[in-house]
Amino acid sequence: MRIAIYGSGGVGAYFGGRLAQIGKDVTFIARNENLTALRTQGLKVGSIAGDFSIDRVKVTNNPAEVGIVDYVLCCVKAWQVKAAAKAMKPMVGPDTLVVPLQNGVEAPAQLAAILAPENVLGGLCAIVSRFRRAPGISNTVAPTR
Repeated sequence: MRIAIYGSGGVGAYFGGRLAQIGKDVTFIARNENLTALRTQGLKVGSIAGDFSIDRVKVTNNPAEVGIVDYVLCCVKAWQVKAAAKAMKPMVGPDTLVVPLQNGVEAPAQLAAILAPENVLGGLCAIVSRFRRAPGISNTVAPTR
């Protein structure tokens, strides 16, 4: 199973990190200082559910380098969903499922309008997370249930 995390900020770092921690094949799509930090320092996550780090992560700023994956977690801000959908097209094949993890209800419809509707699932996460402690270091304040 191949998983791409599109948007490697607080939410993407946490969920992608947890998946990588249990041995899943995860590739992070990142940019700017987060891309550099993930490439050089790996990922560090502080969490009330237990801190963890991953020394080496697969990371790129180019979705075309990743190829078709089984799942894409779309973890960008709500106002970035349309652009993210266009950019992630090279990773989405006929059996790929894209799961948005944004606040709001518009993301699945926005993704389905650009990708095929059968590739999009509704998604939701309830987590207080940020990536501003430092690039490559996520701090999860309170995962909720």
